[in-house]
Amino acid sequence: MGNCLQSSPNKREALPIDTIFKLPSSIPTWSSGDGFASGTIDLGGLQVCQITSFTEVWTAYEGGPDDLGATFFEPSSIPDGFFMLGCYSQPNNVQLSGWLLAGKDVSGETLARPTDYTLLWSSESLKIYRAGFGYIWLPTPPDGYKAVGLVVTTSQEKPSVDKIRCVRSDLTDECETSSWIWGQRTESNNNGLNVYTLRPTIRGTQAQGVSVGTFTVQNSDDSSTISLSCLKNNNFNLSSMPNLSQIQSLVQAYSPWIYFHPKETYLPSSVNWYFNNGALLYQKGDESNPISIQQDGSNLPQGGSNDGAYWLDLPVDETEKERVKKGDLQSSQAYLHVKPMLGATFTDLVLWIFYPFNGPSTAKLGLIDIPLSPIGEHIGDWEHLTLRVSNFNGVLSSVYFSEHSGGTWVETPLLEFQNGNKPVAYSALNGHSNYAKPGLVLQGSAEIGIRNATEKSDKAMDSGERCLVVSAEFVSSIVEPPWLNYARKWGPNITYKLGVEVEKVENLLSGDLKSLFESVLNVLPDEVYGEEGPTGPKVKNSWSGDEA
Repeated sequence: MGNCLQSSPNKREALPIDTIFKLPSSIPTWSSGDGFASGTIDLGGLQVCQITSFTEVWTAYEGGPDDLGATFFEPSSIPDGFFMLGCYSQPNNVQLSGWLLAGKDVSGETLARPTDYTLLWSSESLKIYRAGFGYIWLPTPPDGYKAVGLVVTTSQEKPSVDKIRCVRSDLTDECETSSWIWGQRTESNNNGLNVYTLRPTIRGTQAQGVSVGTFTVQNSDDSSTISLSCLKNNNFNLSSMPNLSQIQSLVQAYSPWIYFHPKETYLPSSVNWYFNNGALLYQKGDESNPISIQQDGSNLPQGGSNDGAYWLDLPVDETEKERVKKGDLQSSQAYLHVKPMLGATFTDLVLWIFYPFNGPSTAKLGLIDIPLSPIGEHIGDWEHLTLRVSNFNGVLSSVYFSEHSGGTWVETPLLEFQNGNKPVAYSALNGHSNYAKPGLVLQGSAEIGIRNATEKSDKAMDSGERCLVVSAEFVSSIVEPPWLNYARKWGPNITYKLGVEVEKVENLLSGDLKSLFESVLNVLPDEVYGEEGPTGPKVKNSWSGDEA
């Protein structure tokens, strides 16, 4: 093999990972409290801290996202008494921004040296540009302990058993692969290695699994992933969560700016404005006698389930109905749900936004846009953004953007910021799904699909300006508003005669456009097939679970 394949070029271009990511502004000094942002968290005899400084070990310059390769690191500047639990890896196409947990045994026998190592993979036969040779090792834990990370070296010699620590089994939990870090999913990758991030398999407000920040590897000729575990918080008392004063500081520091499309007709409003402006409560079997809703929703049925017995609707008067549909941006509020995640090592700040009406969909067929009204319309629309903040230091880690029935996590280096450390979100025209960047996102493929158009305009919302904390189960002083515990639909169910609506559109098309339109119908999400009011925030799976 020629030398040109063994090392990176002498004068390679700078890569994003060569720069360490920093938020645009300094991190605020959080008010005093219990354990939030104190630097360490006790998981039950095992104390952990978050390491964000790294020493580069080995780099590949090809493969992975954008074919820019990946770099493997080990933690540096580990505090006295703490030990490395594994190495870190990240794609080269983004700025260096990750973290690893290091562990300290504070109760005796929570950590142990490995007894040996198994060589999982070597880059010796890898025919791509790389920085010398890299080797990935799996620690062999002693009985009663588990490995939670791998070791990367540039030598064929096994690492020292003092290099890393394994964790006592009762302080570990099951984990699964998450994001793809590196590899080449083609036949040219003759040894078939792919590298992935790890996360706890079970995630939610009551789940105790803790991410270590490490990675795992998988070979293409073996679908099984190397057996690693995550950590488990056995000291799940939520003392690491922020108090109310700290929550308010976090909102002021990180609350997103939301930009609406310049042609957006259906803007958000506060829930109180919606109720005060004629929204009605209907009951099955008594549809002719809807009732007005109290400003705080105190006369809405509480609890129960989404059984179809009640639903909300717009005012009966047509003029008022059209006015309320358009919302009221001046009154709009973000409704904040604060919850522990990843074993209470992170806090999720979930900002819910209410829209009285969701507008119609538009299909894109090559260069042609086809309005699909009334397909896609429904009354009552809840969207949300989730800020994931480290409980070790209060630093924003990532943001989740809700997109119809799903969404996307975006790491901080890939976010746009405004007014300091406030991320920017773009709300799509009519449908209100959220995106991290402006432009057109298609639900479909190539040039065919449903349009989600976003653009910056003077229609914008600072979600922190009138943000209201509506739920944080670990803060006893927060009283949930009655409307939050209304479990039924926020709009009526109206099933379209889809064949009729489709026929109306197809009659306007001919030839290739008609066949393209039929292909669009196959990618339409379920919610556009009928005017179905959504349930409120507390009924969503993400309320007590992780984002989908």
